[in-house]
Amino acid sequence: MAYTGMVKVGGPADVHELPDLMISKLAVGPMDNNSYLLRCRATDEQLLIDAAAEPQTLLSFIGDSGIASVVTTHRHADHWGALREVVDATGARTYAGRYDAEGIPVPTDVPVEDGDVIQVGRVRLTARHLVGHTPGSIALIYDDPHGHPHLFTGDCLFPGGVGNTHNDPKAFASLIDDVEHKLFAQLPDETWVYPGHGNDTTLGTERPHLAEWRERGW
Repeated sequence: MAYTGMVKVGGPADVHELPDLMISKLAVGPMDNNSYLLRCRATDEQLLIDAAAEPQTLLSFIGDSGIASVVTTHRHADHWGALREVVDATGARTYAGRYDAEGIPVPTDVPVEDGDVIQVGRVRLTARHLVGHTPGSIALIYDDPHGHPHLFTGDCLFPGGVGNTHNDPKAFASLIDDVEHKLFAQLPDETWVYPGHGNDTTLGTERPHLAEWRERGW
């Protein structure tokens, strides 16, 4: 079956099969968080994005081959609720944005700066630091050499808008500026977007609405 990115808590993962990378999406927890398991097809090394909740579900999702690393997109508790259990069970390295690491109770092995590269096997993911939803949120870009980019946005970009900035105009301005300049201005319309909650989208679907988002202020 073709990948849709539509998953539900308690349901199966959806798998996006790319030439060099397998991306599996699973919904977990009371806030319908998305966790993403990335597997390099050349080496079978795996990386998990957001050990959000339901540690036993995530460990079954990961499987016997384990994971080399876990990236936490930001410091909100619904995105690291299962991190301690997953790290204890797998020995995975932990990555998070440098300016959010202090808000994550599991120590961050590798604090991530804007532009840093995170490897999963032979696959390279580029981190972009996006300020506004939290001080240290990061998005990850996989620039597929065989096709269009793939973008993991945490809670910074969703279908229909940027992430919640809690009615703070300064935080909203920062987030939409970063999203526009570091994501929309750098990546093509075909870029597939994998958010921290809910369904996927593309930059091309969302791009026509940027001015509308700025006008409404959320």
